[in-house]
Amino acid sequence: MTLNPRLAAALCVALSLCALLAVPGNFPALDGDARLTLAVFALATCAWIGTPIDDTYIALGAGLALTATGVISSDTLFGTLGDDTVWLLICAFVLAAAVARTGLAGRAAAFLVGGARGVRQLVHLTTAALVVTAFAVPATSGRAALALPVFLALAKALADRKRLVVMLALLFPTVILLSAVATLIGAGAHLITVSVLWEATGDRIGFTQWLLLGLPLAVASSHLAAEAVLLTTTRRADRKGPVHITAEEIQRHSEDPVTGPWTQAEKRCALLLATVVALWCSEPLHHVPPAVVALIGAVVASSPALGTVRLKDALRTVPWSLLLFMAATMAMGVALADSGAAKWLVSGLPADVAPAVFLGVVVAVSTAAHLVLQSRSARSSVLVPLVIAAAVGAGVNPVAAALASTAAAGFCHTLPASAKPVTLFSDIPGTPTYTPRDLLRLSAVLAPLTAALVLFFAAAVWPLLGVPVTR
Repeated sequence: MTLNPRLAAALCVALSLCALLAVPGNFPALDGDARLTLAVFALATCAWIGTPIDDTYIALGAGLALTATGVISSDTLFGTLGDDTVWLLICAFVLAAAVARTGLAGRAAAFLVGGARGVRQLVHLTTAALVVTAFAVPATSGRAALALPVFLALAKALADRKRLVVMLALLFPTVILLSAVATLIGAGAHLITVSVLWEATGDRIGFTQWLLLGLPLAVASSHLAAEAVLLTTTRRADRKGPVHITAEEIQRHSEDPVTGPWTQAEKRCALLLATVVALWCSEPLHHVPPAVVALIGAVVASSPALGTVRLKDALRTVPWSLLLFMAATMAMGVALADSGAAKWLVSGLPADVAPAVFLGVVVAVSTAAHLVLQSRSARSSVLVPLVIAAAVGAGVNPVAAALASTAAAGFCHTLPASAKPVTLFSDIPGTPTYTPRDLLRLSAVLAPLTAALVLFFAAAVWPLLGVPVTR
């Protein structure tokens, strides 16, 4: 049997690192726990990169290995499942199921997109609508599935303008991925970052603070990306001419009415969602944790009298595999920090590096990491503990460094397999869509643009919002 070259390379790297760590004379500054942690971390990372094994299975195996060898306690491993960020994501998916059941998304699409009269206007109205969905639906794959019927309706209405259809096919996943940074629940990687940051430094980023820091970046990067998509996939002639999308065309791809009087279920669900988001944003005033607010909203959304979805049906939409992955990687982050392994890994870095240079390297590495690690959560699991440890040694604010790394890692557009939304929109039967060449052309423009924008926010905008570059 012939080994896949990528798998063979990953195995060679992992086994070589483990062999070096196994020799007592090597790396005298490392104790036994740190050696075991680095070995497990190296094996897990190489398995994520080079094998088709499920990411969650690898993470659970790594967490179990660290527990069995005594690096972390069983309470640490199992306690991560009770973390409030895990509960926040569970309840957010229940709320999302309630929203999806009512058909509010179709009404919002008809209202926003129906007002477009030109190509550029259509692009930016669609972008604005996709950014808003980050507040209603957690995880980028869920938002992509919710947005697909809207894209199909637009593609049908623009069937005689193929380049515009291809452009929209590329626009949807691009904006979904870049706008995820708007909210804490936008991606599982955000929750991993918050948890690792809390365990390593004691700094806690709440829903409101993340919103304050992430939403402006999400809006700016999404509309910048929209222009990049428009200019790289269409010609000037394609962008001329009127565009008119009717509610009837959107209705053909929606099982629920997108116009007319609102049903009682739609009114209740819209009011509940608005209330939950308002309570999340006003946390500094009432001091109720976002996870508790989300739990109250989930209970109401699934209640027999006021709810729009049964609890057991809503719980089926929760990505339990992602939650287990998050819990296991949180435990890995604790092991890296507590054993001293993360600090040792970055101890050889120059201590006198300028903060701007440090952030530039972090953003560049995080932007390119999707070429090696396809899972966004896996990228944060690997990078964030190391970034935090390196930031402390370099005198950079670890909060700024961790946020910059996580935001930059949201770029994953180079290949169809780089992210689930990109994969979903790359192959739609009966509808023209983009090719790998289109993705490469866009990435060549968008990668440096988004990296520069993240660096600008980290160095110039976030300090004005309470997150300085240095401490």
